[in-house]
Amino acid sequence: MGKNKQARFDENKILPNVFQPTRAQALEGFNLKGKWRSEVFKNNNPIVLELGCGKGEYSVGLAKAFPDKNFIGIDIKGARFWFGAKDAINNNLNNVAFLRTQIELINHFFDEDEVDEIWITFPDPQIKYRRTKHRMTHPDFLERYKKILKKDGIMHLKTDSEFLHGYTLGLLQGLGHEIMFANHDIYGAPEFDPETPLLREIKTYYEGLFEAKGKTITYIKFRIT
Repeated sequence: MGKNKQARFDENKILPNVFQPTRAQALEGFNLKGKWRSEVFKNNNPIVLELGCGKGEYSVGLAKAFPDKNFIGIDIKGARFWFGAKDAINNNLNNVAFLRTQIELINHFFDEDEVDEIWITFPDPQIKYRRTKHRMTHPDFLERYKKILKKDGIMHLKTDSEFLHGYTLGLLQGLGHEIMFANHDIYGAPEFDPETPLLREIKTYYEGLFEAKGKTITYIKFRIT
């Protein structure tokens, strides 16, 4: 492990906007479950999650744009989201935090109806059939999200994978979920979701890499019914 990476791991332990519970703490009962608004953000604003947040650019960008919402970036790789956590602190953003955990454990960290929106940004598409259950829009994951989302809660999927885009659209249609908006090329097509005005403006590190390689960026906005 490089010195810089180890330094980021060490600093995460003292950053006030970073939470790194152990698996045992999650399974035994996480102390902030159902209390993120009151204990962390000290307000009653909506909570928005970014799953697989990477370096946290999207979480921080949304937090800057929407000060009346609370954002939580979630990833298992703390050395990556350290960048977002530090950026948030340097910009005095009190409405964004980061949680280090596996997405599979998400129901141990949030109570029923505690979350208003969920963003999934550029996840591994898990193309191989034997990895189907690891796709972040697999029915098992959708059931996890449904338990913590409010009844009218919104899901967003932004990906460079045409495979995952098509898989998710077909799955949502087959299961009868509400597809609110879908676009197979948000930068190449003139139409875009008018209710998500920053869809094109806020970009993750990986999105920039994918664009440079000429990959199209797709988007789906939906509700789990």
